[in-house]
Amino acid sequence: MHEPLYRGGYLNNPKPLYPPLSLELAEQGTVRLRVQVSAQGWPSVVELAQSSGFPRLDRAALTAVRRWKFVPARQGDEAIPYTFIVPVEFSLKAVRPS
Repeated sequence: MHEPLYRGGYLNNPKPLYPPLSLELAEQGTVRLRVQVSAQGWPSVVELAQSSGFPRLDRAALTAVRRWKFVPARQGDEAIPYTFIVPVEFSLKAVRPS
C-alpha cells in the first residue's frame, strides 16, 4: 500500500477574523490545528494540536477552519479521508501596515 498523496489544498478559504481584543493587546502567534478532512474535502474534526498561547486566537482559528473546504488527500485516483496539521498564523504585521 502506498502512502497517500496529501498535498492538502486550502482552496480560497477566508482568513480567520483577528479578535479585536487580541489586536488591542498585541497578541499574535501561530495556532496549529489537527484537521480530519473527509474524502469530499470537508473538515470532519478540527481540534487544537498546538496553542498560540492565546485562547482568543485559538478559538478564532478553530471557528474559521471548521468552515473551510480542502482538497482531499488521494491514494491513486481515489479521494480518501486524511488528517492534516494546519498552521494558522495571526500576525500584527499582516493587519497593521508599518
